[in-house]
Amino acid sequence: MSKTVIPPAPTLRLSNGVEMPRLGLGTWPMDDRESARAVAQAIETGYRLVDTAENYGNEAGVGEGLRASGVAREELFVTTKFNRKWHSREGVREATDRALKTLGLDYIDLMLIHWPNPDQDRYVEAFEGLLEMVEAGKIRAAGVSNFKPAHLQKLFDAGMVPVLNQIEQDPYHRREDLVKLHEAKGIATESWSPLGRAGALLDDPAIVAIARAHGVSTGQVVLRWHIQSGFVTTPKSADARRQAENLDIFGFTLTESEFAVLNGLGREDGSLTDADTFGH
Repeated sequence: MSKTVIPPAPTLRLSNGVEMPRLGLGTWPMDDRESARAVAQAIETGYRLVDTAENYGNEAGVGEGLRASGVAREELFVTTKFNRKWHSREGVREATDRALKTLGLDYIDLMLIHWPNPDQDRYVEAFEGLLEMVEAGKIRAAGVSNFKPAHLQKLFDAGMVPVLNQIEQDPYHRREDLVKLHEAKGIATESWSPLGRAGALLDDPAIVAIARAHGVSTGQVVLRWHIQSGFVTTPKSADARRQAENLDIFGFTLTESEFAVLNGLGREDGSLTDADTFGH
C-alpha cells in the first residue's frame, strides 16, 4: 500500500520576516514514543510544522521524529513553549538551552511563553528574555500563547510585540477581540484545539451540510475555516489517514456564504480556558 503524500502547506510571513507553514502537527497529549512515530510519519506525509511544549513531556520524542524523517532541518519549522518557572530573563535562557538539548536541535524556529500566569506577573521579563534568545541566534522568532488583550497590552506598553499568539479558537469561539488586536499589531493568530472539544463542532448540522457539498469531512471544513480566516493551526493526530486528511485542505475553498455560516456559529458558553486563572 503506497504512502499518501500531500504537498506541504503554504506559509505565512511573520512580522520579523520568518516564513511559517500555515498548518502543522500538534503533539499534545502524545508521549515520547507516540510523538516520535507520529512526527516522522507526518513529515513523510508532507507536514513541515511541528508544535510541542515543555509541559507536553514529549520534546525528546518530537526531536527523534524530526531526525527520523530524513528531511533537512532548514525545511522544518519547530515550535515549543516553556513553563512559568522560567519567567525571567535568565530563566528563559535556561529554558531555551534545556529545550534545545531535549529536542536535539541547534535552534528553535518559534518559542512561546506557554501561559501568561498573571498571578506571578513576570511575563514581560520573560518576553525580554525571548528577544535576547533571538539576538543570540538560539530561536528565530518570539511569541506567546494564551495571552488575552490585557496581557498583550503590558508587552505593548514595554515596547514589545510578539510575532504570534497561539490561542484556543474554533468557529464556536472566534475570539474576535483578540483577532482584531492581532491584526492591528501585525501579530499572527494560531489556533489550538482547532476542531473544538468533545466532537460537538464536527457534528454541527451546518458544518455537515457544507462538508457534503464539497465531498470532504467536517474536520476539513473547520480547518479550512481557520486557513481562510488567516490563521495558523496545528491539529493533533497520530493516525496516518487523519494526518493526510487534515493537511489536504488546500484543494477546495469555502464559498462566501459558507464562510459566513461558519462565522455565525459563535457562542458564549464559557468553556474556554481562562488564562487569568489557569497556567503552568
